[in-house]
Amino acid sequence: MDINETVDFHLRSTLFAMRRMYNLLATENGITQGIGYALVNIGKEGIPATKIAPLMGMTSSSLSRLLKTMESDGFIYRKPDKEDKRVVRIFLTKEGQSLKQKIENIVLAFNFELFEKISPEELAAFARVTNLIKEQVRFEVDKFMENKNGQR
Repeated sequence: MDINETVDFHLRSTLFAMRRMYNLLATENGITQGIGYALVNIGKEGIPATKIAPLMGMTSSSLSRLLKTMESDGFIYRKPDKEDKRVVRIFLTKEGQSLKQKIENIVLAFNFELFEKISPEELAAFARVTNLIKEQVRFEVDKFMENKNGQR
């Protein structure tokens, strides 16, 4: 099998193409793709700061820098959780909410255009295939961790 025929190649090249597109759109809106992704993950009820990093695949130190930037740019504010004062929740400012809506519209428009080219059956098949890939990845990671822990 040629490396350009692997699932990895197709997923990575598609992901990189989408990242390029979203980076261009983010830059056009005066933000980074990371800020855009963080904005769309913050709901009206806010989100604990510790929950954002796993959603974005970031380290806590990288997230901390991102949140500081977003706060100084006026997109978010922090507030202690009502029930657990140790938890800091992140909320969107009016400017953050407005930008979030703009980002969501861009993402939805891209998907609507894409769905005009993909049949419901193709989309269902794509979902099944990506779920199988994720299951296989989880299996491989678990196997790796078992082997690693067994070698100690």
